[in-house]
Amino acid sequence: MEPAPTLRCVVAIPVRNEAERIAACLESLAAQQGIGESGIGVLLFLNNCTDGTAHVVAALRPSLRIPVRVVERTFVGAHAGWARREAMEAAADWLDEGEPFDGLLLTTDADSRVPADWIVRNLQAIAKGVDAVAGRIALDADDAARLPAALHVRGGLEGGYEARLIALEAVIDPIPHDPWPRHWTTSGATLAVRLATYRQVGGMPPLAVGEDKAFVSSLLSSDARVRHDPDILVTTSGRLDGRAPGGAADTMKLRCEVPESPCDPRLEPLPRALFRYAWRRRLRRLYASGRLDRTRAWAPWLGIRADTARSIAGLPSFGAVFAAVEAASPRLGYHPLRPRELPGHTRAAGLVLGLLRGAGHLGRAVRAVGSRPAAGDLTATSYERTGDA
Repeated sequence: MEPAPTLRCVVAIPVRNEAERIAACLESLAAQQGIGESGIGVLLFLNNCTDGTAHVVAALRPSLRIPVRVVERTFVGAHAGWARREAMEAAADWLDEGEPFDGLLLTTDADSRVPADWIVRNLQAIAKGVDAVAGRIALDADDAARLPAALHVRGGLEGGYEARLIALEAVIDPIPHDPWPRHWTTSGATLAVRLATYRQVGGMPPLAVGEDKAFVSSLLSSDARVRHDPDILVTTSGRLDGRAPGGAADTMKLRCEVPESPCDPRLEPLPRALFRYAWRRRLRRLYASGRLDRTRAWAPWLGIRADTARSIAGLPSFGAVFAAVEAASPRLGYHPLRPRELPGHTRAAGLVLGLLRGAGHLGRAVRAVGSRPAAGDLTATSYERTGDA
């Protein structure tokens, strides 16, 4: 009997009462292209299911061309974060079977459908030298059509301002492994991480709400290279009766009931956002040059005490340093906007972005002209080449 092939990727999916949607989720995974069938495995973690989910999965498994493992658990204290962690841990153990190697651990949701190139795109991003990949999400078209028009209007306003903030962030504090265009989405519907990196950061935190965001934050705090790839797009449910209290469904429901509820914390006033990006760039450079501990003049500007600054400067990664700075500085707390404030800040952000990009183009042109020797100036040319050597 031949040994089972070593899996290259395992997709972890927490499932609770998804009899109506789990088939579409599994069929989209079975339709993956560009990777051999033996390289993909799917781990379903059925927790506290009281509907026909288990029967749907059992009936569907024989027709799927990829291996599917099912873990069923009943636990009184279950919540979304616990379920995702259990699913991820079981998937990681599956990857560890057989000959050890650094496989790819992915996760999505049982009410989501991934595109046929989802795994390949994640592998391609990892192959470029990153440790983890976060994709984007789009609401199911039928679900979205049933949502109130006001919710779509608000989403458009938030999306417009977010896009400008992301572009400003990329201009002010560019990150080589996560270049613009990029996004800010950190959803459990589309995450991928190297197995070794997953183990290094302690796995998925079992939080009742926001475990996906907390996981990505732990990656960034450890200086893991995270790519927010805009070309990876997963379709997910837009229902208002979600399975996870405090999740996306509850957020949408709150915005329907309270139209002026605060935006996402990262959608902060423009001056504060610019201040944050500029200081992150400054601190990143101080840390990279080894001067953060020697030069503590930065601390008073951020309202941080000298002893706290000393402790922060000794942290082992820049991600941990900046997370601690944000937590300690009264000037870097997040104060999200209200929807009515978005148009003005969006216009201002567009103007600032245009000015910064224009200044960048001008600066590059000036440097190019300044480095170009005059016609026939062989002495200058020889000197520049000698200096570059």
